[in-house]
Amino acid sequence: MRPLFLASALALGLAPAVQAAGGGEEKAPTKPKCKAGEVYDKKSKSCVVAREGALDTEGFYQNVRQLSHAGRYAEAQEILALMPQEDDRTLTYLGFTNRKLGRDGVAMDYYARALALNPDNILARSYLGQGLVERGEIKGALAQLRAIRAAGGQGTWAEASLRQAIATGRTYSY
Repeated sequence: MRPLFLASALALGLAPAVQAAGGGEEKAPTKPKCKAGEVYDKKSKSCVVAREGALDTEGFYQNVRQLSHAGRYAEAQEILALMPQEDDRTLTYLGFTNRKLGRDGVAMDYYARALALNPDNILARSYLGQGLVERGEIKGALAQLRAIRAAGGQGTWAEASLRQAIATGRTYSY
C-alpha cells in the first residue's frame, strides 16, 4: 500500500512539501488537567463537574480538543454530548472520536453533516480525508486536500496533516 501513497504523492508534487503535521497555524492543545467527568474552567482555573452550562461552547470545545489529543475519545464524546449538536465543530469532533473508536461509517456521517453546515470547515475536511486514506480511497482524500486549499487552508495543520497522510499512509490520533 505504501508505494501507492508515495507514487500518488510524487505524481502530485506533494512529497517535497510533506512536513510534520504541526506545520500550520493550529497548535497542539495542552494535556487535559482534569479527571474523567470533569472539565477545566479557565475562569476559575479549576476542574468542575462536566454538566450542561458548566462552560460556554468554546470552553467545552477546548476540553474536547485536549481529551482527543490525549486519546481519551470516549471522555471527549461525553463532553460533546453537552455541546450544541448542530454545530459544525461539535460534529467534526463527533466524527473524529467515532473514527478513532473504530466506528468509521458513523464518523463519515458526522463529517458530512459538519460540511453541510460549513463547507469551509477545513478540520472536518482533513479528518474526513484521513479517514479516506485509512480506507485506501486516495482520490477522495486528494479531493478533500484540494477543498482545504480552495478554502484558504494552505499552510494550516489541517492541510499539512492530510498532505502527510496521503504521502505516507499514516494518519493522526488528534
